Amino acid sequence: MTGPAEPTVEALRQRLVHFAAARRWEPFHTPKNLAAALSVEAGELLEIFQWLTPEQADAVMSDPERAHRVHDEVADVLAYLLQFCTAVGVDPLEALAAKIERNELRFPVPMDAVDAGENGVGVNSDVDDQPL
Repeated sequence: MTGPAEPTVEALRQRLVHFAAARRWEPFHTPKNLAAALSVEAGELLEIFQWLTPEQADAVMSDPERAHRVHDEVADVLAYLLQFCTAVGVDPLEALAAKIERNELRFPVPMDAVDAGENGVGVNSDVDDQPL
């Protein structure tokens, strides 16, 4: 017997649409408001890590209370991002795929920085130049 299917981005997006519609929140879900809410939630995620040393930040997920906060804030960020994408008509997976393709062309892996990874996939060991 198998468990419930993993949620898809589209299924989660639809749940958010129905959630907002059932509460009559659509008038408030403008691109500006959703972008602002997304920024606030990203700030709340950042707040968990603010002022921590790199070692302390690496240990955040070992603390059940802080790990729970991280999970909640990641969910809030993703929820507002999906709602924003719905409001402006952007497919987030298509947008991300296109952005990765542009960055692969814009920032090619230097031949002297390629370490052979699994399946022969090159890994850029120069982390100073890693934009998304």
